[in-house]
Amino acid sequence: MKKIRVGVVGCGGIANTKHLPAHKRNPLSEVVAFCDIIEERAVKACKEYGTAESKVYTDYRELLKDKSIDAVLVLTPNNAHCEITCAALDAGKHVMCEKPMAMNYAEAKKMIAARDRSGKVLTIGYQNRYRKDSLYLKRLADEGTFGDIYYAEALAIRRRAVPTWGVFIDKEKQGGGPLIDIGTHALDLTLYTMNNYEPAYCVGKTFHKLNAQRDTGNAWGDWDVEKFTAEDSAFGFIVMKNGAVIYLKSSWALNMANPIEASTTVCGDKAGADMLDGLRINTVMAGKQVMIKPDLNAGGVAFFDGAGGDHPEDLELQVFFNAVQGKGDLVVTADQAAVVTRILEGIYKSEETGKPYYFD
Repeated sequence: MKKIRVGVVGCGGIANTKHLPAHKRNPLSEVVAFCDIIEERAVKACKEYGTAESKVYTDYRELLKDKSIDAVLVLTPNNAHCEITCAALDAGKHVMCEKPMAMNYAEAKKMIAARDRSGKVLTIGYQNRYRKDSLYLKRLADEGTFGDIYYAEALAIRRRAVPTWGVFIDKEKQGGGPLIDIGTHALDLTLYTMNNYEPAYCVGKTFHKLNAQRDTGNAWGDWDVEKFTAEDSAFGFIVMKNGAVIYLKSSWALNMANPIEASTTVCGDKAGADMLDGLRINTVMAGKQVMIKPDLNAGGVAFFDGAGGDHPEDLELQVFFNAVQGKGDLVVTADQAAVVTRILEGIYKSEETGKPYYFD
């Protein structure tokens, strides 16, 4: 079977902990080019995940000149997603871009326009959709188990887990803090489960309450208070055009005892579900309140056959490759991811103005 030749732009943490291990496990993948503005990182990644013929670059434009490359992974800080993705698509490459899609909705629309004019595949790295609990929850929602989902919570709460490496805490390079970093996963999962991508307006509030503190008890050591310019927590209330509402909670540092990430709670007029203690279905049977905890360890998902493993990132990669080969549809579309970015931007704009932000 013909292998898919892949180029990687950005060889930092997310490349080495998520994407490159998944590519190593996938028999279709051949990573032939590694690019990073810090050459040592690209060299290290190339030695571990490349072939004898793989090349190293410090300028992504040079990588894109290689006509043999089929697909590009964009794994850079958020402020470079749009520029590199558009350039890769215009160079005739399929693209998987890490989340969030872009810094703002205007950039996301540019990326969609590049996809449309190139005719290439563009997907965004929301791997939490491929977890067993997420897949089962989505199936139940699509089958109508919950009925009309009119209330949901998107949860991405850390008590003390501020990422102290890279540029995560730099608002200028990332566009924000926990809202755009981990809140984006929770919101994506929630919109996907609801199958609702039409926001009407939102109200948002961000906080800088803890980022100037020292001796923090942070999971990855104390942060640099001079560099921590992003918010430490953010909250949003989103009203959809059909009247449904979503409460989005996100934090890197919050004095709360029960942290939870990439989680959703949905409530419909027939039943509801949450992920607060594993996946739980909340309903009424024979006049009694019932909580059902499905066994997610049995069976598989047929259309993911062929992936190199059963990690969410393995399934994410296989779906991308299937789409590149014309053998299947994407699970995460750029159009859906653009709505996530649009809502996040709306929450930040609401904070800036102190008023609700209307999308239309």
